[in-house]
Amino acid sequence: MWIAIGLVAALVLGALFVVGVYNGLVGMRNRYKNAYAQIDVQLKRRYDLIPNLVETAKGYMKHERETLEAVIQARNMAHSAAQAAAQSPGDPGAMKSLGVAEGALSAGLGRLLALSESYPDLKANATMRDLSEELTSTENKVAFARQAYNDSVTEYNTAREVFPAVVLAGTFGFAAAALLEVIEAPQQRQAPKVTFS
Repeated sequence: MWIAIGLVAALVLGALFVVGVYNGLVGMRNRYKNAYAQIDVQLKRRYDLIPNLVETAKGYMKHERETLEAVIQARNMAHSAAQAAAQSPGDPGAMKSLGVAEGALSAGLGRLLALSESYPDLKANATMRDLSEELTSTENKVAFARQAYNDSVTEYNTAREVFPAVVLAGTFGFAAAALLEVIEAPQQRQAPKVTFS
């Protein structure tokens, strides 16, 4: 009789343990998906600002058509990648595509803003100035949201990789989630060389 009670108690404790691990992983997965949703909100805001910025610059930068078109093309690619990532936050392929697209968009925007410095009338334009400030503010919000997402993903991945959760995670379909890392072109990562002659 005591053996039966002990066996039932062990089964109940084991079931409670499995339920606790499962619920913990579900909670962490939902946190990183919510964190991605915050990135998505800021990216949409950013994508909405870019056409206005380009349209404002277009009137002043008639000879920079190639740069303006490259920014719009990079924006469209990043927007498509963000939509795919929103369908499956944490998916390694979607996160990598978004990181590459965001790196290209950041590079294009950097070129556009650098070129705009060569046009004093554009630099003095209130609309351009306001859009640039709003874009900078949005960039900061995207960076903070990306950090919160990456923190949530790291917490989730760590929880699913430690024993005994690692044994249960695969059984219940808790796949590893990917970080969102903006992938820059190699020339963007190089530090400028300074020489004193």
